[in-house]
Amino acid sequence: MNNSNMKPIKVIDSIMGSGKTSAAINLMNDNPDTNYIYITPYLDEVKRIKSSANRKFYEPEYYQNNKLYNSKFDSLHALLSEGKNIVSTHALFKRANRETRELIYNNNYTLILDEVMDVVEKLPIKKNDLEGLFQLGLIYEKEGYLLWNEEKTEWDSRYNDIRDMALNYNLIKYMDNVLIWTFPADIFKSFEDVYILTYQFDAQIQKYYYDLHNIDYEYYIAEKGFNHYHFKPKPVDYSEKEIKLRIKEKINILEHPKLNRIGDEPFTLSKNWYKNSSDPVLNQLKRHTENYYRNIVNSKANENIWTTFKDYKGKLSGKRYTRAFVSLNTRATNEYRERFNLAYLLNRFPNTVIDNFLRTKGIKIDKDYYAISECLQWVWRSAIRDDKEINLYIPSHRMRVLLYKWLNDEIIEYNYESDKQKW
Repeated sequence: MNNSNMKPIKVIDSIMGSGKTSAAINLMNDNPDTNYIYITPYLDEVKRIKSSANRKFYEPEYYQNNKLYNSKFDSLHALLSEGKNIVSTHALFKRANRETRELIYNNNYTLILDEVMDVVEKLPIKKNDLEGLFQLGLIYEKEGYLLWNEEKTEWDSRYNDIRDMALNYNLIKYMDNVLIWTFPADIFKSFEDVYILTYQFDAQIQKYYYDLHNIDYEYYIAEKGFNHYHFKPKPVDYSEKEIKLRIKEKINILEHPKLNRIGDEPFTLSKNWYKNSSDPVLNQLKRHTENYYRNIVNSKANENIWTTFKDYKGKLSGKRYTRAFVSLNTRATNEYRERFNLAYLLNRFPNTVIDNFLRTKGIKIDKDYYAISECLQWVWRSAIRDDKEINLYIPSHRMRVLLYKWLNDEIIEYNYESDKQKW
């Protein structure tokens, strides 16, 4: 397989709700001779694509075409081998291996990836377990990758997932006892064309992953013309200033000395802050959140969404909002578009291990840009995506300032001393 002439990936970098999905559906409808695979985060979006496209799209299933498959992944391979148009989820696509790559390449597929994926992750494995796999001769290092001894592929244990990932060139050993999983870059190189529908791609880990693998990309936007959304190259002088001015009037950010005091310092409400905080401190944050929903916005349960780090959901859950939890990395879903009272109870930073790993490769993550990008994706699950007014409790001073700077079209950069006085 020769991928040396890979086309630049087309990144459709438009604000949420700008018509990216509609433009993608039009692209697929307008090119009936092209084989497409559409990958989206959630099953409800799979159904949307199947019902919206004017051509047949297949979803990998255990039972399909009068045949029973061992897994949806096997079904995916069967559909690829038949050159079918496919719609599926990030979770299934992340399992892609060498066979997937060959099937994609042989059938000239075009990929439409709805939102960026988790393409670099830290794997949980204990140091002693990793050392044991080395001592048994099951794994070894080569050219930066952790590989499995192919003479022992039948070796069956609770580490079968490690075996499969190592055989697929997914694993990198980092700092003696840490495993880094990376999505195989050759998968992207196997497509005829790749479109990524996202916003603020420059802040995403997938952008840094492409830089790591020397994969080129170019920027487009979604635009509506004659009632028909389409993609066009992003103009050099493209500006979102007017869009942000309109949005600014719709977002009511809570400024409350008492409720916001808990997030005054630059690293409060970060993952490490939660780990090191006592129950009384977390209870205080819980009381503030209950106060916000009960007294500040006087909301009903079905009007709310909130988020924090998953491990601390139970400690912060309270009246009127417990069941309204929406994971911090939720993207590309319309399920909460009727909710207009929000609580964002965290301070986002990239994973420290992944940040340090990329640094060893000469790649530096812009932490502030990353933080506001993740925050905006979550906020846009709410009624703001329909241009409706929302209320937002965001106690982290850093996150509030970054949001204000984005709304004011300023440089996304947090300086604790100067920003403390200005905001």
